[in-house]
Amino acid sequence: SLLSSDSSGQKKMPIFKTMFSSLIHYPWYNLHLEERNPVPPFIDQRWRGRAQQRLEVLQQLSRSQPSLQIPQIVYEDPEISGRNRYKYFERPFIPFHKPFPLNVAYAVAKTEPYVYPSITSDRSRSPTSRTLGTQTDYRDGEAQTDPYSPEYVVPLGSIPELLTLATLTWGRGLPAGQAEVEMIERAREKRAWEATLPPLSDLSQTEKRRKMMDDMERKEWAFREQEIEKLQDVRLEVLKNLLRRREEDQNEVDVNRLDAHWFNRQQDKEERVRKIKHEHIKAMRKLIAKGKNVEGKLERRDVISDYTDYASQPYGPLSRIGYFPDNHSERYVVKNHFLNTYEGLLELEASLPHSVTQPQTKAPKPKTTTTKEGFIKRTSRQDMELVQVHQALLEKKNKVKEPKKPLRFLQKITKPVPRPLTPTLLRPSTREEELELAVIFLQKLIRGRAIQNMMFEGKEKRLELIRELRTTHALQEDGKLLKKAEKQVTLALQRQRDLHEHKLSLVENHLAWIEGRALVNMFDFLSKELVRLQEERRIHAFAMLAERQRRIREAEESGRRQVEERRRREEDEIFKQVAKVHQRTVDSYLEDVILNSMESTAEEQAREEIQKVAVEINDIAYEMESRRTCLQSEEIVAELVYGFLIPELQKISVKEKGKEANSFVLFLNHDLLAERPICQGFQ
Repeated sequence: SLLSSDSSGQKKMPIFKTMFSSLIHYPWYNLHLEERNPVPPFIDQRWRGRAQQRLEVLQQLSRSQPSLQIPQIVYEDPEISGRNRYKYFERPFIPFHKPFPLNVAYAVAKTEPYVYPSITSDRSRSPTSRTLGTQTDYRDGEAQTDPYSPEYVVPLGSIPELLTLATLTWGRGLPAGQAEVEMIERAREKRAWEATLPPLSDLSQTEKRRKMMDDMERKEWAFREQEIEKLQDVRLEVLKNLLRRREEDQNEVDVNRLDAHWFNRQQDKEERVRKIKHEHIKAMRKLIAKGKNVEGKLERRDVISDYTDYASQPYGPLSRIGYFPDNHSERYVVKNHFLNTYEGLLELEASLPHSVTQPQTKAPKPKTTTTKEGFIKRTSRQDMELVQVHQALLEKKNKVKEPKKPLRFLQKITKPVPRPLTPTLLRPSTREEELELAVIFLQKLIRGRAIQNMMFEGKEKRLELIRELRTTHALQEDGKLLKKAEKQVTLALQRQRDLHEHKLSLVENHLAWIEGRALVNMFDFLSKELVRLQEERRIHAFAMLAERQRRIREAEESGRRQVEERRRREEDEIFKQVAKVHQRTVDSYLEDVILNSMESTAEEQAREEIQKVAVEINDIAYEMESRRTCLQSEEIVAELVYGFLIPELQKISVKEKGKEANSFVLFLNHDLLAERPICQGFQ
C-alpha cells in the first residue's frame, strides 16, 4: 500500500509527481506525523463538572423513578437590546465613498428559557451498532444483470409451448417484439404440420411423407433466404448511413479547417492593419510635436496652465502613457445577495421584525397654539422659551457626578522610569581654562596648516592642467575654433567607438544566449536519454526474467499435462474394454427381447393408430358437415367433379383415341400385306 505508518507515529504520504522515482534527490514520499487518539470517538471528552455529573445521575435515576424531578438548565439572557447591544453590530471594512448601513441583528422576542436535552438521553436514542459498507474485488460487469428465471418441471409425455421461449433472455428477445411473435407463430405452424404428417408405420404413405417433408424443407430454405436478404439489406443500409455520416463528418472537418484558416488569416490581416495604423498615428504625433518646436528650444512645464485646462494630463491622462481609468472598476461595486435578488429581499424582509416592515407612528400634537394663518402666538412662544430656560436651570442644579464605571479587565500598572540624577559641573580653575584655550588655538593652527599643505599638493599635481587652461584662454579665436573642432571630432570618435562596442556586446550576448540554449537543450536531451536508457535496460531485464520464469512454468505444466493425458488414455482404454464386454452381453439379451416383442408391439401400435386416425377423421368430417354451407357444398362437388369425373373422362377419351389409332394401323398393315404379293409378281 502507498500509505503506511511505523511504530513511531510517522506516516508515509506519496508525492504525485515523483511517485515512481527511485532517486535520492526526488523522493517518492514525505513523512508526516500521524495523530493517534486512544480515546474512541463515541466517548464524550468534554469536561463535566460536579453539577453536570449530578444532573446526569439524576437523569439516569429518572428512568426508573418517574416521580423524581430534574432541575432544568436555565441560561441567562444575552441582553441583545441592553448592555450587550454593541456586540451585534458590524461595519464592513470596504474602501468606498458612500456610507454603508449597519448590519443590524435585531433582538428576538423573549420567550421561555430553552432547556437543552441531556447528552445521555441523546446517546440512549442513538443506535448502539451500525453496518459498515463492504468493498468487493469484482467489477460491475462480472455481476449477474439478467432477471432471475425460476426452474420448471415438465410432466412426462407433454411438451409445453412455453419451452419454446426458454432461449429468450432479457435484452435478447425479451420484451418480445414482432420478430419473436413471428417465430412463435412459425413454431405453432410447424407443430400443426408435424401433426398432419403420415405415421412412419404406414409404408403405403411413405412417398407422401417424403414429399411433404421436401416441400416443408423448400419453404424453410426460401424463408431462410428471405431472412438473409433482409439482413443483408439492413447491413447495406447501415453501411450506407455510416459512409454518408463519414462523408458529412469529413466535409464538416474540412469546412471547420477552412474556417479556422480563414479566421487566422483575417486575424493576421487585422493585426497588421492595426500595427500600420498605430505606427501611422505615432509618426503623425511625432511630426506634430516637431512642428510645434521647430527651433528645438527647451520649454519647461507650465503647471498653472496644465491645472487650468481640464483637458490636460492631470485631469484626463491618456491610456498610451500607461493609465487606464476603467481598470478594476468593479472592485468598488457592492454585490449583496439580499439587495440584488428577489429571494434575498424576501429573506431580508422575513428576518426583520413586524415593527420595521409596518411602522405605526402618530403625528405629534403641537404644544403651542397657532393662529388661522399658521403663525405661533407671541404669548405661546414666550411660554415655551420660559419652560426651556427653567428646564436648563433644573438640570444644572440637579446635576450629579456620575460614578466611575468598574473595570471589566485587569490592567497592569507600569511604574514610571526613575529620572537620572542631575549632573553637577565643577567650576574649573583659571589655569585649567588658560591651558584649554591654548590647546584649542594650537589645534586651529595645525588644521589650517594641514589644509594649506593639501591645497599645495593638489596644485602641484594639476600644474600641467592649469598651464593648459591658461594657454587655452590665451589663444586667439582661430585657435579656439581649431580646439573646438578637435573636441567635436574626438567626441564623434568616442561615440562611434561606444556604438561599435555596444553592437559587439549585443552580438556577443545574442551568441552566448544561443549557445547556452543549445547547450541546455543538448544536456537536457542527454540526461533524459540516459534516464530512458537506464529504465529501458531495467525493464528489459525484468522482461527477460519474467520470460524465463514463464518458460520454466510452461515446461513444468506441459510435463504434468503429458503425464495426466497418458494416465487418462490408459484409464479410458481400460474402461472401454470393460464396457465393451458388458455391452456385448446386454446387446445379445436385448436383441432376443426386441425380436420377440417387436411383432406384438407393432401390431398393437398399428391398430391403435388406425383407430385414432379413424376417430379423428370421423370427428373432422362431422364437424365439417355441421358447419358446411351451401357454397361450401357446391365447392366440394366441383372439386370432386374436377378431381374424379374429368380425369376419368380424359382417360376414356385417350383410350378410345388409342384404340382408333391402333385399328387404323392394323388396317393399313393388312392392306400392305395383301398388296405385297402383287408387287412381287410384277417384279
